[in-house]
Amino acid sequence: MSYQQTLDYLYGQLPMFHRIGAAAYKANLDNTFAICKLLKNPERKFKSIHIAGTNGKGSSSHMLSAAFQQAGYKTGLYTSPHLIDFRERIRINGKMIPKKHITDFVEKYKKDFEKIQPSFFEWTVGLAFDYFASQQVDIAIVEVGLGGRLDSTNVLNPIVSLITNISFDHTNLLGNTLKKIAAEKAGIIKKKVPVVISQYQAETAVVFKNKARKENAPLVFADKENKLLSYTWDKNRLFVSYENQKENNIHKYSLDLTGSYQLKNLCGVITTLEIAKTKGFKKLNTQTNYKAFQQVKKLTGLMGRWQVLGQQPLTIADTGHNEDGIKEVIANIEQQSYRQLHIVLGMVNDKDLNSVLKLLPKKAVYYFTKADIPRALNEKELAGQAQQLGLKGNCYPTVKEAWLKAAKSAAASDLIFIGGSTFIVADALKNPI
Repeated sequence: MSYQQTLDYLYGQLPMFHRIGAAAYKANLDNTFAICKLLKNPERKFKSIHIAGTNGKGSSSHMLSAAFQQAGYKTGLYTSPHLIDFRERIRINGKMIPKKHITDFVEKYKKDFEKIQPSFFEWTVGLAFDYFASQQVDIAIVEVGLGGRLDSTNVLNPIVSLITNISFDHTNLLGNTLKKIAAEKAGIIKKKVPVVISQYQAETAVVFKNKARKENAPLVFADKENKLLSYTWDKNRLFVSYENQKENNIHKYSLDLTGSYQLKNLCGVITTLEIAKTKGFKKLNTQTNYKAFQQVKKLTGLMGRWQVLGQQPLTIADTGHNEDGIKEVIANIEQQSYRQLHIVLGMVNDKDLNSVLKLLPKKAVYYFTKADIPRALNEKELAGQAQQLGLKGNCYPTVKEAWLKAAKSAAASDLIFIGGSTFIVADALKNPI
């Protein structure tokens, strides 16, 4: 099969959570264990860092990867979903997995995998782990797909685990309270493996403490160890100053990721790197971290996080899509100077719409649209619910049409924001105006 035929086979034969939703979710690790056994347990052949959380796990994964790359380590990175190219999910030192490796892998294991009947995600985890093992990476940074306890990536035994922000998302699968969601994320905590929690949250802290105690795993709340002293930003850079409470040292960083939510993520990343250094990665240091954080996007290929797509009017896209994510988006929008705000908005059909819509500014002009996936919420249904909350605008069948209309309507001094869903941002990046 050609590369495109291989992708068509994967997309056509296997359920994909990001396209169809809950029907693709597997509530056990049986298939993943079977895949690992078939592949001769590649997950045991490389060191790893495992990252879970509701918001921030993608950015944190890319920052960690950048730091290891800058320090000279051969670094694997597994994240999901992809925005433009399937191969974004699996990288080594920022370079996407070769197309030939994917076609060869699928050709070799197609019949065996069909007997197991894995989900799309289970298949890609097997592909990623096999690739990292075959390429003998020094470290693999692995992002959880959904939850943690029952996620396919949870067959790893990492050198350190990182759990980022906990908020409401996928409540139909993970639970309808923060404690229940945290319990699923805490499922990645392994026996005697250090775990870093990026953000202390009173409601969930006890869940992590109990699980860590049960597993005899050293636990650190990163924002208790690293105190944020100050931050400023311009359009292209975020400047941050932290004090390490243990060492009484002040560290200053400059990030090419400009969303203010990166302040929480960076804290967890710094603490995780400190622990990794004690686990044999001696080349990690403040200087290499500083250089890495200046060029995360360049080193890793990260997209979609407060990404500037155009100037005059300033056009920004962000993948924040749940209540906490949208709160951070609004906080960043409020820091911008503009005459009129235009929002190109789309969501998926399994989210709590009202909790997100009620956060959005009523003075903005809205362009309701939908992403090109089955899970996408119809733009007219979205507009109907939004209008009940005082959000006014028109409907457009594609992201490109919505963006084009916003660009034509906006003055040079206006701000256009594109978001509401990872897949709205993906469509904007795939089909720029």
